[in-house]
Amino acid sequence: MFSLAVSANNCAKTFNIPYPTFKQRPTEIKCSRALTTGQHNEQFCIDIVRKRDYEGFLCALLFPEAVRRSALALRAFNVELAQIKDSVSQKTIGLMRMQFWKSAVENIYRDNHPAQPISAELWRAVRKHTLTRRWMLRIISEREKDLEDKAYRNLQELEDYGENTQSSLLYLLLETLGVKNVHADHAASHIGKARRRKVYLPMDICMLHGASQEDFIRGSRDQNVRDVIYDIASQAHVHLQHARSFSENVPHAAMPAFLQTVVLEDYLQRVRKADFDVFHPSLQKRNPVLPLQLYLRSWRKIYSFV
Repeated sequence: MFSLAVSANNCAKTFNIPYPTFKQRPTEIKCSRALTTGQHNEQFCIDIVRKRDYEGFLCALLFPEAVRRSALALRAFNVELAQIKDSVSQKTIGLMRMQFWKSAVENIYRDNHPAQPISAELWRAVRKHTLTRRWMLRIISEREKDLEDKAYRNLQELEDYGENTQSSLLYLLLETLGVKNVHADHAASHIGKARRRKVYLPMDICMLHGASQEDFIRGSRDQNVRDVIYDIASQAHVHLQHARSFSENVPHAAMPAFLQTVVLEDYLQRVRKADFDVFHPSLQKRNPVLPLQLYLRSWRKIYSFV
């Protein structure tokens, strides 16, 4: 919805009304500068989430206006941590950046206002919603362990990774919505374990089907590679089903945090249509109707598929 307004400047020109002049006090100048900085920090988070986590960006836009800025700050924090592994050439540099974020979170909870845009937005979100520090630190610790670049031995290790990263993010998003509910927490746990569009490879499943990491690196579309994807996608579907089983007991206020299930289901359906070939061209494109699907689900205030 858009409202039309006549600018004060145009009115002044039309009726020849002179503008009054005001002298800003030092405190007013300081507040004006702070507002400008705050707007810059908010826009920084919007831009990084829109660029690096487009589906998460769409979901965040459907949060209530009062908490949308905090949701975008948390997603920007998650994106920033996720891209460290791929943006550094040496593990040592990655560890230094992880240490920066650990220190930043500790300073936020000491109420030290940080200068870095994402940190500043997190500080604002923590003050507004009393967010739990351990969820942030758990995301950092798990991302730090992932710098080792070790293969997951089994599906359980992969699910633990999802729990410690994506589920922790969902717990924080629920806190911005003011939701403290055991059913919502259980749903968030299962959604986090299911939520990964990037393919991570449990060694036991690869060995079961005679596939290797090299097969995925070179983009193999052989049946054994598809069988690996089938097993992983099937387990993700199981977690989505578990998440949906809590839908009747989850408060309506929690629904925006769980819109990610629409993204997950959309991707799993597209994988099935591609016969579990993750290198199929159709999977390299965004679904143009996804924004509409998210909006309709948000309007209906449901996250489960019926």
